[in-house]
Amino acid sequence: MKNKDTNTIYQQGDVLIRPIENLPAGTKQVVQKRLCVLAEGEATGHAHVAQDNEAELIRIGERMILSLGRSTTITHEEHKPITLAPGLYDIGRVREYDYFSQMARAVQD
Repeated sequence: MKNKDTNTIYQQGDVLIRPIENLPAGTKQVVQKRLCVLAEGEATGHAHVAQDNEAELIRIGERMILSLGRSTTITHEEHKPITLAPGLYDIGRVREYDYFSQMARAVQD
């Protein structure tokens, strides 16, 4: 399953969703099927969720990959929904850099 447009990056709050063409090399571990929680809010407990019978959340090494067999909407209680085409998506977090402490950290939703 390949994505046609790998130049687009989607953002929903602190979650980044980047289309990829193929699964990366490594051992594939299916983490969730049908109800895939991409990330949970640290303060609110709200979640970024892909819910579809053909959705799988896969871990390969440190990477989380969302596999969609058909168009699926990512929902969150505080953000606009995002509809993604069928394909593979690398799931990441927005990072911020503190120039005073010279440290990068994940943004928390």
